[in-house]
Amino acid sequence: MAVKARQSLLLGSLLTLAMLVIAVIVVHQYLTEPFPGHNDFMSRWEGARSFWVDGLNPYGEQASLNIQQQIYGRPVQAGEDPGYFAYPFYTLFLVWPLVYLPYAWASAIWMVLLAACLISSLFLLFDLFGWKPAVWSVAVLMIWVLAFYYSARGLILGQPGLFVYWLEVLALWAIVRQRDNLAGVALALSTLKPQMGFLIVPFILLWALRYRRWRLLIAFTATMLLLLGASFLLQPGWLGDWLAQLGLYPSYTALGSPVWIIVIHYLGLPSISEWIAAAFFVGVMLWGWWLALRPGLPSADWSTTFLWAAVLTLTITHLIAPRTATPHYVVFIIPLIALFAVWSRRHRRQANLWIGLTLMLSLIVPWLHFLITLEGRFEHPTVYLPLPFLALALLLLLRRAWWKEAVR
Repeated sequence: MAVKARQSLLLGSLLTLAMLVIAVIVVHQYLTEPFPGHNDFMSRWEGARSFWVDGLNPYGEQASLNIQQQIYGRPVQAGEDPGYFAYPFYTLFLVWPLVYLPYAWASAIWMVLLAACLISSLFLLFDLFGWKPAVWSVAVLMIWVLAFYYSARGLILGQPGLFVYWLEVLALWAIVRQRDNLAGVALALSTLKPQMGFLIVPFILLWALRYRRWRLLIAFTATMLLLLGASFLLQPGWLGDWLAQLGLYPSYTALGSPVWIIVIHYLGLPSISEWIAAAFFVGVMLWGWWLALRPGLPSADWSTTFLWAAVLTLTITHLIAPRTATPHYVVFIIPLIALFAVWSRRHRRQANLWIGLTLMLSLIVPWLHFLITLEGRFEHPTVYLPLPFLALALLLLLRRAWWKEAVR
């Protein structure tokens, strides 16, 4: 039996690799070669190439000019996104293998990698919530997760946030399945996009301390020390340079968080109002933390309360983060899959109807919203609003059902 299992694993791995290679060739031939783009990836790729190949500071003026030449064919002009590298230095380690390839091939590989992250995250969520949909349902969900407005936009832009989403899902799955070394490594790597994890990372570390999950803490700390140590060794002044580029972010980004859009952009209230609104949502999040960390919580309930509080934390993150982007909203796939799992156990006969209707609406409505409200080349501010608030409402309404039925 063990030999057959190894043979099946080897065959499955070879088939998966072959499919990925074919996908890269197709994407290169019909998309990235004739239609260069993926600007969110371009800034990281050219910044990394400038460092590894040209020996430049990825945050320096020459590297920034290289990025702008790649994107615009000229230096940036007033009112345009300067395309700064603007990520932690250790992002260069992720992109490094691709900098020696022509950009069309590098972006094709990156796009297929992001699509694989979306699909594999879906299967991790199936296992996490103990949901075993029919084969045809799995095929529909795989198409949906790639065509969903927020994930599709991320694929088109080459947005690293999709990779961070995969790391966050992997960390949650590994924690619930008690694979703490994997969880700690995935959580540390997810910090390459801090605005997506500035709340979930401290929550998970606090939770791990509360439940004495020492391996998770050690794996996270060791991975972070390795990433930071290698970064300072190769570019001693990177932290100050990175923070300086982050300080320039508000000068070329028009929109802040969903809370900012409502309170400042639409209502025109003073800045303190945003802080008050954000404090309210942080209070909701801290209540969720208390539910997951409180003394006397039955040991059998730790996984359900932890996962609910973690997803609540991710939701609040994208409501109040100083700057977010719609591709980051792929994190809201998590509560949707939890909802589908609950429906499938509560309403077996009607579940497929409700799931199908939800998938159809969630696929069509955001695309229509984007197309109807499109302003030049930019998303309308209202595109940022519905999903985070709907996800928050869903989590609060689903709390007891989640704790009783979502995780298996």
